[in-house]
Parts: sequence; C-alpha cells; structure tokens
Amino acid sequence: MSAAPRWAVEGRDWPNHAHSRFVDAGRLRWHVQVMGAGPVLLLLHGTGAATHSWRALAPLLAADFTVVAPDLPGHGFTAGRPAGGLAMPAMARAVGELMQVLDLAPHIIVGHSAGAAIAARMALDGLAKPDAIVGLSAALLPFPGLAAKLFPTLARMLFVNPFAPHIFARLARTSGETARFLARATGSRVDAEGVRCYATLLASPAHCAGALAMMADWDLAALARDLPRLVPPPLLIHGSADAAIPLRNATEAAGMIPGARVTPLAGLGHLAHEEQPEQVAALIRQFAGERV
Repeated sequence: MSAAPRWAVEGRDWPNHAHSRFVDAGRLRWHVQVMGAGPVLLLLHGTGAATHSWRALAPLLAADFTVVAPDLPGHGFTAGRPAGGLAMPAMARAVGELMQVLDLAPHIIVGHSAGAAIAARMALDGLAKPDAIVGLSAALLPFPGLAAKLFPTLARMLFVNPFAPHIFARLARTSGETARFLARATGSRVDAEGVRCYATLLASPAHCAGALAMMADWDLAALARDLPRLVPPPLLIHGSADAAIPLRNATEAAGMIPGARVTPLAGLGHLAHEEQPEQVAALIRQFAGERV
C-alpha cells in the first residue's frame, strides 16, 4: 500500500467515479466531483472523510443542483498543502481558490462536521457569498472543558510522531476494525460500500496524517467568537444519536447565530447523511428552496 491513495488503483471503483476530475488550484491538485445542473451546491466533507461520504446524497441533489464535491486538502485523492497548512482559515481560502478556478460560485454550501466549520469560515471571511448554509452534524464549537485543549494537543503529538499515521493505517487494515471504529466513533450504521471506502482511506498513512494535521491546527474557539455575525443563518441538521458531537452542541451553536435553525434526526448518528440520504436531501432541498 502506497503512502497516499492512488487514483489508478484505489480510485478505480470509487463512488461516482464517472463524475471525478482533477483540478490544479493554488498549491493543490484537487480531486473533485461535479454533477447535475442548476444552482451551484458545494459539499464539504468532514475530517478523515472524502467524496465517498456523499456517494448517495450527491446524485440525489444533482437532480436540482450543480453539485461540487472536493476531497479537502490532506484527504482522499487531493494532493498538496495550501499556504497556511490545514488550519481552518487556510482550508477555507483553498476551497475558495478551487471554486474560482472552476468558475462556480456556490449558492448553497453544505458541510458535514468540520466541513460545516469551513463553510462558515468561507462566509465570514468573504470567500463565498452563499444564499444558504447547511451544517450536517456541524462542528462549530470547541469541545467542552479539558477536551478543548486535550484533543488538539494529542493530535499535534501524534502528528509529529512519524510512525503514528502508519500505526493507524495498519489498524485500519485489520479485518472488521473499520466498521467497529465507525460504529463507536459516530453512532452511525454505515453500509458495506461506505465501510470499504473508509477502510481504503484509513489504510493510507498520508490520509491519516492529513486528518491528524487538520485536527492539530483546528481553532474552533475563534470560529465560535465569530458565529454571531454569520450570514446567512444556517440550518443545522443533527442526528440525535451522534456519538461524536452531541445534539446539544447544535442547539447551543444555533442560539449564537441569529435566525439559525436546528432539525434533529431521531436515531441517526454523526453520519446521518450516509444512513438516510433521501431524508437529508429532502431537508436540504426544502431549505434551499426558501433561500435561493
């Protein structure tokens, strides 16, 4: 197994393969999937994921929108590092540069977990002017108490250890471990195709290193301070059984943003959009119809 996923090997049967392309923007060579027609809808996945996370949702949304779904820097089949590394402002700028190169201005930005934070940062920093923002299990607030300092510190310690990504990758190749990890970490029931894709990514030391670097550089406290001036107000869709980010975090974040709304999804976990893509697509479509 090479350090990074290889499109000619691991990418041969990647979900929505026919819609993939590679685009040079800034310091990166992006893997991005584009499908559908209509208002531009940008999908931003969370830490440790990639375009496969939208394998069912993206085609559903493509019936009404031009869907753009990139692998974020450090993740999946996107190569290179943006100026400023994988810190949130740098990631937001990099996604903005990609959209400029594609000549596609997003009317709607849908972000999952950390992808929702990037969506908010893009709007706050004037890198995009969407009519609607949707957060799926959005990671918009710092972890409570000691975890706020412990998790980024632990990620930094692991990132500077050159063996850490290889250790994680070796564990991912252990039979059944990926499915067990996803269940414990997210509270979601992921289908076999999703488990296969996550296992492929977690078996890549480069992908694991990218996820660790992103967590090490993440500053949610600064984002939280800016949330009261976020426009447009987002819709926060959140699984009630989310094992990674509790539903109360979405309620708290919404209380900080004038006009924000929370829609809980009963019994679904952190990857609710993978568990029930039809339900999530309907909610996105309805909200976008009110805004666009």
